[in-house]
Amino acid sequence: MAGSGIGLMIVQALAVNGAKVYIVGRTEEKLETVVKAHGQNIAGEIIPITADITSKDDVAKLAKEIESREKCLCVLVNGAGIATSKQAPYGETGEEFKKNLFEPESANYDDWADTYKTNVTQLYMMTTAFLPLLEKATEHNPGYSGTVINITSISGSVAKSQAHFSYNASKGAADHLTKLLASEIANHGMKVRVNAIAPGVFPSEMTTQESDDTNQKSSLPAEKYAHLPARRPGNDRDMANAAIFMVTNQYLNGQIVAVDGGYLLKFGR
Repeated sequence: MAGSGIGLMIVQALAVNGAKVYIVGRTEEKLETVVKAHGQNIAGEIIPITADITSKDDVAKLAKEIESREKCLCVLVNGAGIATSKQAPYGETGEEFKKNLFEPESANYDDWADTYKTNVTQLYMMTTAFLPLLEKATEHNPGYSGTVINITSISGSVAKSQAHFSYNASKGAADHLTKLLASEIANHGMKVRVNAIAPGVFPSEMTTQESDDTNQKSSLPAEKYAHLPARRPGNDRDMANAAIFMVTNQYLNGQIVAVDGGYLLKFGR
């Protein structure tokens, strides 16, 4: 389980329902905070492992570490994601657009590469590295398949850039990669399902730029999102329901499920 604000919601949902959940991140202190705040007196267990999932070497070591501890992996949640620089699409002429979109120092190849490495490439690396363990899930749990859940975003399904060209493009790529992986794995007879949850507005470090040091949680004011059909941002229960559904529904494969309070109804392409 590579972590983020959405990832933490899913960690809780799985752990309180009895799952042993390994959480992965680069910062040991933050991982320990999650265990302390959310891993006590629950049916399952939350176990921290420090690793950088944007490093192929770290991913390989992580897969070997989990393999040394477990006979199989039932669920892999790829929840890491970043949003980097913004370029606002304003202007009345091509020259003005160039000034706002091309000329800023923040508009560069490295920025795009960093975004794609975290939001797209790691989905591929993590899923393929853990395929052998995921495939064994059926052996130890007859009737159930190993499950991959990629956390993408509704930003990959809207026509507006939201001033986040690299982020929105990466999330569109993540959705397509989810389908590619699901298709190739299924076509080769492996019982491993790959789906994605595309969240709308949920509280996270990315959307709020902060989190509580005591529980790694963020919050958003409901009144700010009165324009959504749901009249509020998403919450832990909304994400937990989606994750449990995706884990348990054995007939779901290659799907991108938007959990967005109706955002795409109003603003989708």
